[in-house]
Amino acid sequence: MTAVAEQSATPALSRGALAGAMFALALGGFAIGTTEFATMGLLPQVAATFDISIPTAGYAITLYALGVVVGAPLIAGLAARVARKGLLISLVIALALGNGLSALAWDTTSLLAARFLAGLPHGAYFGIAAVVAQSLVPPHRRGTAVARVMIGLTVANLVGVPVATAAGQQIGWRAAYLAVAVIAGVTAVALAGRLPRIPAAEGASMVAELRAFRRPQVWFALLVGMVGFGGMFAVYSYVSPLTTEVAGLPGGVVPWVLATFGLGMTVGAGLGGRLVDRSVMGSVFGSLGAMAVVLALLGLTSSNPVALFAFVLLIGFVSQLLASALQVRLMDASPDAPSLASSSNHSALNVANGAGAWLGGLAIAAGWGYTATAWVGVALSVAGLAVAGVSLLARSPNGSTPVPAA
Repeated sequence: MTAVAEQSATPALSRGALAGAMFALALGGFAIGTTEFATMGLLPQVAATFDISIPTAGYAITLYALGVVVGAPLIAGLAARVARKGLLISLVIALALGNGLSALAWDTTSLLAARFLAGLPHGAYFGIAAVVAQSLVPPHRRGTAVARVMIGLTVANLVGVPVATAAGQQIGWRAAYLAVAVIAGVTAVALAGRLPRIPAAEGASMVAELRAFRRPQVWFALLVGMVGFGGMFAVYSYVSPLTTEVAGLPGGVVPWVLATFGLGMTVGAGLGGRLVDRSVMGSVFGSLGAMAVVLALLGLTSSNPVALFAFVLLIGFVSQLLASALQVRLMDASPDAPSLASSSNHSALNVANGAGAWLGGLAIAAGWGYTATAWVGVALSVAGLAVAGVSLLARSPNGSTPVPAA
């Protein structure tokens, strides 16, 4: 059953029922976004608890990202025959357990293991939730549906992360993970009550889902995410020293800069979905081009506090537009195996996370200063544009790519 056929099998919902289902899906994104990014602001407290260095505590971020990279394709493939509603509920329960174990960690090893477990459902949840969301709306509104799911992640950056960080600093970092576990539990209840029953696609299997990786356009879209999205992470990973060392602002301003980034993402999720509805590939090219320009302007003006806030806002907006466009592009490129392709998008974005931070760190270590991260981001955005251009050239005359014979 293709994505279109699966969509026709989904029961039509009233406006209120649709809003409730979308809210439940977005709530899971809020929990995931909070646990993913709050750790970055709580590293000093974690390090102090276990008497380790902050870089060592930072492995908690690395292990979470590794869990996302591993879990997204693995779970989507193995659970291909599982009804979508039950699978999503299982994933948020796993998220609750992973964060509960993080809060109860008794040493560094147990924390790292818990963070890896907490990362496993991340990509699969977003990927499958995106497929479910687009199945609930008409085809011409699939970009908006995907953006509504992702808005939970953006609101997490706007509200959840700053609040969790502040609470963790005041009453202990374990409280932040416990809060996420509770939100994940509430999400499970919301999904059970608000999401209609959605069966797995007819004939679905891990082998069928793996066919997605036989399509060149799937790999092109993943590579665009790995490379192009790395430009944002090259800057975001070092936004704190950009704020304090380059713009000369006090450390207390950093949470406001992060909230500004989250505001940009939230606006991007709201407006970006409409742009994706109009043109998926147009949104990919437009967002990558805009990212290169915005990062270049940030590199030129980051010593100005007003410019820093303005361009961080725009980076958040453009990055969310790109994420939504790539999500829809992957589902379009593999209509008969959308879950695995869609979930793999988050593996690609976490590769971008690691690569962007690493390359930005190399530029800083080379003595080029913190503003060099913006130019690293420009290079990655332009490289992503090049990959997207090659993907268009690789398409067959009818707009698709040849699929190898079985």
